[in-house]
Amino acid sequence: MQTSPAQTRSAPSRSAQPRVTAVLVAANGGGHLDRTLDALVAQTRHPDGLVVVDIGSSDGSTTDIALGGSAGLVRLPAGRPFGEAVAVAEREAAVADADEPSDEWLWILGHDNAPAPDALAEMLSAVEIAPSVAVAGPKLVATEDPSLIRAFGESTTRFGRSLGLVQDELDQGQHDRHTDVMGVAAGGMLVRRSVWRDLRGFDPALPDVDAALDFCIRARLAGHRVAVVPEARVTSAGPIEEFGRKRVSEARRVRLHRQAQLHRRLTAAPAGLLWLHWLLLVPFAAGRAVGHLVAKHPAAVSGELAAAFAVAFGSGVRRARKNAARTRRVGWTAIEPLRVSWRRVHERRTTSRDVELARVEDAPIARASFLGDGGVWVVLAAAVLSVVTLYPLLSSPAVTGGGLLPLSTSVGRLWQNVGYGWHSIGTGSTGPSDPFTAVLAVLGSVFAWSPSTGVVVVLLLALPMAALGAWFAVRKVTTRTWVPVVGAALYTIAPALVGALTTGHLGAVIAHVLLPWLLLAVLEAHRSWAWASGAALLFAVVAASAPSLLPVLLVGWVVSLVVGWRRAHRRVFIPVPAAVLFLPLVLAQVARGNPLAVLADPGVPSATRAPSAFQLAIGQPLPDWSGWLLATSTLGLAAAVLPIAMAVLALPVALLAVGAVLGHRWAVAGAALVLALLGFATAVAATHVTVTGVGSTTTIVWPGSALSVSALGLVLAACIGIDVLPRTAPVTGIVAAVFAGVAVAPAFAASTLGDTVLQPTTGRVLSAYVNAEAQANPDVGTLVVDPQTDGSLAVSLERGQGSTLDDQTTLDATALRLSSKGTELATLAGNLASRSGYDPEPALRSLGISFVLLDEAPDDAAAEAVHDRAAGAIGQDARFTSIGETATGQLFHYEGDVDRVASGSAATQATHVLYLVVLGIVFGAAALLAVPTAPRRRRATSNVIEAEEPATTFDEERDE
Repeated sequence: MQTSPAQTRSAPSRSAQPRVTAVLVAANGGGHLDRTLDALVAQTRHPDGLVVVDIGSSDGSTTDIALGGSAGLVRLPAGRPFGEAVAVAEREAAVADADEPSDEWLWILGHDNAPAPDALAEMLSAVEIAPSVAVAGPKLVATEDPSLIRAFGESTTRFGRSLGLVQDELDQGQHDRHTDVMGVAAGGMLVRRSVWRDLRGFDPALPDVDAALDFCIRARLAGHRVAVVPEARVTSAGPIEEFGRKRVSEARRVRLHRQAQLHRRLTAAPAGLLWLHWLLLVPFAAGRAVGHLVAKHPAAVSGELAAAFAVAFGSGVRRARKNAARTRRVGWTAIEPLRVSWRRVHERRTTSRDVELARVEDAPIARASFLGDGGVWVVLAAAVLSVVTLYPLLSSPAVTGGGLLPLSTSVGRLWQNVGYGWHSIGTGSTGPSDPFTAVLAVLGSVFAWSPSTGVVVVLLLALPMAALGAWFAVRKVTTRTWVPVVGAALYTIAPALVGALTTGHLGAVIAHVLLPWLLLAVLEAHRSWAWASGAALLFAVVAASAPSLLPVLLVGWVVSLVVGWRRAHRRVFIPVPAAVLFLPLVLAQVARGNPLAVLADPGVPSATRAPSAFQLAIGQPLPDWSGWLLATSTLGLAAAVLPIAMAVLALPVALLAVGAVLGHRWAVAGAALVLALLGFATAVAATHVTVTGVGSTTTIVWPGSALSVSALGLVLAACIGIDVLPRTAPVTGIVAAVFAGVAVAPAFAASTLGDTVLQPTTGRVLSAYVNAEAQANPDVGTLVVDPQTDGSLAVSLERGQGSTLDDQTTLDATALRLSSKGTELATLAGNLASRSGYDPEPALRSLGISFVLLDEAPDDAAAEAVHDRAAGAIGQDARFTSIGETATGQLFHYEGDVDRVASGSAATQATHVLYLVVLGIVFGAAALLAVPTAPRRRRATSNVIEAEEPATTFDEERDE
């Protein structure tokens, strides 16, 4: 049961005092409301009336409230704005009798605005000695700490942005001499009732934020004064946008503040410039949205755009301008001195940056220094190893072999192959490209003068970049300064990376290099949007480069959400860029009934022999034991000794990894081991998935990418084990690194021994004769016939200067059946390679084939027999002219006319452009967020502080 403050007011001298009606707005006030009512009862100068307005409270705070005398209760539906509640209360409040003073005041309070006992008396005393003051405000202090100032006056910048003159400062009386202000907060505001009615209260278009400031500005323009009363103190639990709400999202907060600013800007704009302001609302909002992304405030993007559209297409500006013009008595120059100067705004911004910088500089010191604790040396050692291993590539503009081909020679062609569109590979088809083509397009764009050079640079930098990423990842989980060096060495010489390099699996190389960075970014994603966006980009690149890792990546993402669920809002969006990349391909493969084909390796399909489960368990992606099988073949003991020897060489790392679970950081070590087991399971599964066709057979998914995940988990766990070991730690680490190096030594010597599939090239795929023809006809077709060891022929059709790496698509490599054009091509090749009565001219014409290239046969009797038969059949056909032997085989030219091939419909081209735009928006936003921004310490320009003098009524100096 509450007692009305109006019932306990003092009777004497009532006629000599102005009438005050308190308006108390409550919205799920909880414990605040009772305290505020008690504070009203305790006032030394009691209000003459009280109107409590309940805005849809559902917490029962106003259920048992009982008011009597001149106090009343009004209930409004939930969601009504604060200003509307005050307007309703003013209409419900009693009007002074004719024999009472005409000077009436409204005292506006929220449920959290508990006033000090003398608050009303102090404000009435202040306005009594200053009759020109129509609006007065108290000093708002924190509810939990009354010595902390929440708000004490409001103002705006030159562009209309609202600012609190004092916020979250310790109250030492330092601002008490500043009384004239542009505006005051709604909580605790004392306003003359006649002025309230004349100005028609708060603007309905400003439901919460800046409603009181806008009202105060209109009061000043009407010729009145606005002042703060430092002796009057009223509590506040938070800003007005949080009134009655448990939580306000960042997007909503930005929208409310920005919408209020834009509305006030249009309301105050000169009539001649109003149209210009209106036209610029949405374009400026788009630009500011990009700025929010750069500043790592992605939640503000939607709020910024929503505010612009709401103001641009709302109806509140016209009504507000009409109301403001009706009451204006003075010009804007009257309040100009009360605005916040740019110097003051800059001072606030630099102060906030200094606070953030101090927080960063006070962070714990790094456990190891990259420059001082061996990090740079292990990276340099890896660079030297890369040069020694891949020295034939140093002067080469391109590389071919294994899963590699040169890239297209122009950046435009690279991006033309990205996304949904026409693909000229084979007989041509319309559909989505592999996500990896986007990675190649970006890589080739960096080396625009020679796109294929980008592939060479990636191969050469793979070892040092893997060492760099592993060093930082190991430093994250260890404390000894030298342990990251061991971890970097182990991860760099992992058989998964060495095998990918020597077999030309470019995607697997990129995935291995980026996995440590992805792990670091996911672990740090809760700290900032920069880390989260970096994780999203890395997630997309790793998934595109090694699609077989999609299950591992998704499991890791889900685990990160569950483990860090309290701060998971940034990690939720990590897979979004990857989803945009993969969605067209996933839909296409599902429509074909082959969803597992999404996991196929990008690049040139190459036959991969499946290693055994034991070889996978010790990290070997190929059954050749990292080259030891060939190196020891002359000894005759390879089959019996190699498994045991390789297991012994892998044993130190395994023992350290398992032993780490026994230490005090067992939880982190256990998580790393789970990651290793997940990678191993994925590798085993990859050897049982055959979705890619290579000639007449199918091949497994490359297991090396999954073994890279396993290697990362094992290295992290082993380094934790080294970190917790006693005195034997250095020796153990050195032994593990040496044993791991011995295990892959023959693979590093492959280039010297001539046992590598990687071959330097000038970037030309076909012969110079075909290239010359392709200059005039970019769509010229070349039928490539490749004899196989089983007596069959592998057939492909290449356009222009030949197939490139970015032309490849897994839709073609994983096709379950031949298309009609594919069947026609196979029939043509089979009949050309043998004497028959088949007429090839219609097929040659419709397929646009002008050349036939017969590849050299491998060292096999069956293949050589097929080659000789095909060479004889084509060479004796009068419709073909033998060009001669080339570097890639025997070339024949068809002398007949051929048709120009189709290059996709207009709808296909439009879809391609639209998809590129979507990619640009998604990845552009992620890239802007991922760009690191750090606060810079303020540079002192002067030790002279700008004067802060109080302003007078209409002749003020700047209040700065």
